[in-house]
Amino acid sequence: MLKIISKWVHRYFSDEEALLLFVLLAVSLLVILTLGKALAPVFFSIILAFLMQGAVQRCTRYMPHKVAVLLVFTSFMAAFLAFMLLVLPQVWRQLLTLLNETPRIMSEIQKVLLLLPERYPELVSEQQVRQLIAMAASEIGRAWQWALTFSLHSITNIVALLIYLILVPILVFFFMKDGNYLAGSLTAYLPEKRDMMRRIWTEMDAQIANYIRGKVIEILIVGAVSYVVFVFLGLNYAALLALMVGLSVVIPYIGAAVVTLPVAGVAFFQWGWGSEFITLMIAYFVIQALDGNVLVPILFSEAVNLHPVSIIVAVLLFGSLWGVLGVFFAIPLATLIKSIVNAWPRALEHVHEESQGPPDESVS
Repeated sequence: MLKIISKWVHRYFSDEEALLLFVLLAVSLLVILTLGKALAPVFFSIILAFLMQGAVQRCTRYMPHKVAVLLVFTSFMAAFLAFMLLVLPQVWRQLLTLLNETPRIMSEIQKVLLLLPERYPELVSEQQVRQLIAMAASEIGRAWQWALTFSLHSITNIVALLIYLILVPILVFFFMKDGNYLAGSLTAYLPEKRDMMRRIWTEMDAQIANYIRGKVIEILIVGAVSYVVFVFLGLNYAALLALMVGLSVVIPYIGAAVVTLPVAGVAFFQWGWGSEFITLMIAYFVIQALDGNVLVPILFSEAVNLHPVSIIVAVLLFGSLWGVLGVFFAIPLATLIKSIVNAWPRALEHVHEESQGPPDESVS
C-alpha cells in the first residue's frame, strides 16, 4: 500500500511547480474556509473589479488609464445607486404585500386541495391532504420565525450593510486602479518557473471573464424584459417576480424550473385558469426559450465544456459551502478544477519528455 502511495505521490508531485500549485490551492482554500466571512468585502470587491476590468481596458484605447477607471467606476456607482433607490424599495414593498397576502393564499390553496379527495378518492385521501397542509403550515411558521429573528438582529445587519456600502466601493476603486501593481507584487514571491500556472491562468482568464460578465448581462436583460412583460400584462408583484426570474439564470437547469412556480402561482391566484393566465405563461416560456436559444449563445462565446451532471453537482457543492456566491461561481470554479486536473499530467509529461531529449533520428 505504501509503495502504491509513493508511486502516486512521485507521479503527480515530483515536479516543483506542481507541488507549489498544490500548496497554493490548499492555502487559498484554508483561508476561504476560515477567514471567508471576515474577508468577504475584499473578495466581493475583487469580483466587482474583475467584472469592470474589460470596460476599463476598452476605455484605455481612447483615454488615460486613470480617467478610464474613474469613468467606469462612476458609471458603476450611478447604476448601483439607481438600483438601491428605485428598484429595491419597490421590490421590498411588493414582498411585504405578498407576505401579508400569504394567509389568504394559503386558505385558497387549502380549499383547492380539499377538493382532490372528492374528485380522485383512489389517488389521494383527505388525511393525506390534511397532513400536507399541516406540513406546509409548519414550514411557513418556521419562515415567519426566521423573519422575526432577522428583524431582531436588524441593527447588526444594518451595521454590516453600512460596512459593505463604505468599504466595497473604496476597495473596488483601488483594485481597478492598482490591480496590475497588486498582482505583480503577489507574483513576485512565486518562482520564475511557473509555466503550468500561466497556462491554467490564460485558459481560465478568458472563460471566467466571459462567464461572469455574460451572466451579469443575462440577469439584467432577462430581468428587464420580464418586468416589462409582467407590467404590460398587469401581473401583480411584477418587480419582485422579474427580479426572481433574472436571478434564476444563475442556476442552470434548476433556476428556471423553480421560479416558474411563483410566477404561475401569482398569475393563478390573480386570474384563475383564464385567458390572462395562459397569455402570461406563454409569454414567460417565450422569454425562457429566447434566453436559452438566442441570448446565451450570443453572450457566452467561450463555451463551458462541462457535463450537465458536473454542473448540477458543482452548484450543490459550492452553494452549500458559500451560499449565493457559491452558486453564482459554481461553473467557473468547476471549470477551474477541470483545467487544473487536465493540465497537471500534461505538465509532468512535458517535463519528462524534455528531460529525455529529442528522439534519435540517426537510425534509418
